[in-house]
Amino acid sequence: MLVVVSLGWATLQTGRFLVSPLLPTIIRDLGITEATAGIVLAVLQGSYAVVQYPSGEYSDRWTRSTLIVPGLAILVVGFGLFGITTGLATFLLAATVVGLGKGLFAIPSRALLSDLFTAERGRALGIYAAGTDAGGLLSSGAAVLALTYFTWRTPFLPVAVGLATVTGVYAITARDGYRIGSTGLELHSTVGRLVKSTQQRETLVAFSLFYFMVGGFINFVPTYLARAKGFSESLAGVTFAIVFAVGFVVKPAAGTLGDRFSRRGIAVAGLSIAAAAMAALVLVGSTLAIWVAVGVFALGYKTGFPLADAIILDGAPAGGMGADLGAARALFLIANAAGPAYVGIVATYASYDLAFGGFVACLLVAAALLARQ
Repeated sequence: MLVVVSLGWATLQTGRFLVSPLLPTIIRDLGITEATAGIVLAVLQGSYAVVQYPSGEYSDRWTRSTLIVPGLAILVVGFGLFGITTGLATFLLAATVVGLGKGLFAIPSRALLSDLFTAERGRALGIYAAGTDAGGLLSSGAAVLALTYFTWRTPFLPVAVGLATVTGVYAITARDGYRIGSTGLELHSTVGRLVKSTQQRETLVAFSLFYFMVGGFINFVPTYLARAKGFSESLAGVTFAIVFAVGFVVKPAAGTLGDRFSRRGIAVAGLSIAAAAMAALVLVGSTLAIWVAVGVFALGYKTGFPLADAIILDGAPAGGMGADLGAARALFLIANAAGPAYVGIVATYASYDLAFGGFVACLLVAAALLARQ
């Protein structure tokens, strides 16, 4: 199950992160502005966010597979739509469908791993989260090939085929069956558990700021490098790959360290490193200095993903892990959805440096809130 769901996550993230290095070309081809592109990406993240809590709670009441398999099937349709996009309407529809499918898959698959791995929960979630970086690396290479030899639409179709294959393998491998039960939601009690103490409330705020920063950075950093730092689109794509190469190693390591030591302490260190590196990225201009800043930034911020999930799951009751994680991640991803819209609007009417400079403040406040604990 760890291998299958991690492979599914890596495949869908390959398709998701294809959008970022291809975004300058997509903007030109579809004749849209950066602000419009940012809003479309916000819709993708918004649709992903709103499904988090229902999918988590239903996976607690029904079975994990009852949500995971439809989620994968919807993702196949969404990436297929990206592959045939000819205008803004189809681009927006594809983004919405991908967000919904990703939301149905993300929480039940994490909850499944939490069911299966208790003593090594952080490590398992770190391996799963490293699928994001494996996907990011693949997407960076695929984007360069697409821009050189094909069209920006071409690589989305193999992603759809890959997800269809994972869906079949999961359906054969899973043993928990399919069952639909009560459709009511207990949002009030779930939220009550999440915000019952000052520590929990500050944790939610800290990781919301973290996810806001991630949403803006990961969607616009190739465009930022191309527009503000003078990189070619291919060089920006290669630089984008550094983020994922570092993250592929850091996430399992951070999850393992979190199992042994303080999850919050490691998160504070990571956020502080990321804040310093983001400030450097805004200030430096040479290619080598930018590569170093991006690598150090990735070293810091990539620690946050398995730690955030594990911290929420540590405080959740045995029968409510999906619901608690889903509600918390819904909040995080609403903040995440605002990130690309923020960058697109600020870059359009002011500058990219101002937009990315604002993320330094987000990281410092997040680190301060966690450090208080």
